[in-house]
Amino acid sequence: MPSSDSPRTQVTRLAEKQRHDRRALDQLLDSSRVCHVAVVVDGAPVVLPTAFARDGDTLLIHGSTGSPWMRTVAEGGPVSVAVTALDGIVVARSAFESSLRYRSAVLFGAATPVPDDRQGAALDLLTEALVPGRAAEVRPSTRRELAATMVLALPIRRWSLKVSDGWPDDETVDVAGPAWAGVVPLREVAGEPQPAPDLRDGIPVPPSVIRVSER
Repeated sequence: MPSSDSPRTQVTRLAEKQRHDRRALDQLLDSSRVCHVAVVVDGAPVVLPTAFARDGDTLLIHGSTGSPWMRTVAEGGPVSVAVTALDGIVVARSAFESSLRYRSAVLFGAATPVPDDRQGAALDLLTEALVPGRAAEVRPSTRRELAATMVLALPIRRWSLKVSDGWPDDETVDVAGPAWAGVVPLREVAGEPQPAPDLRDGIPVPPSVIRVSER
């Protein structure tokens, strides 16, 4: 459950859309690939998109050890992490009532670096979140690659989840009018795998990539 004593986790605008179901939060996190991390660096706020993965009650994010924002977060700077899934366009009879169907979560807290002895496993988990089964198809990370990469763990303790899944809420006078209203569903679709220009002849598309492209 999100912290009840924190105003940051309470939805104030359209509060009826707030959800307190941890399973719904996990579902959103597990089906998304990109989050946006907000942090203050050198006195100024920045928002960075990055890949992530959920590991039980922890959110894993990674980046370069030379990244200023990663270093700031690793030093204990407070962060907000946003994840959003766009599920549809709500086409109302007026521009004012038109909106989106979405699931959106914001997590709050402080992250810590994953210990060196667990970094390889954490990076495998991040790889699996993007392409399930891929970690077993590629070589392990080298020491140089591990030294250049930082993995941060953010506990999933304080969070807010908002879900908009309704229909147009038009005024009575507009419902009686001639304009169409409804919802245009949106979904993510994988395309046909495209081989790299320097891929050697005879190397087939691996099972992990086939599964992703067939989803």
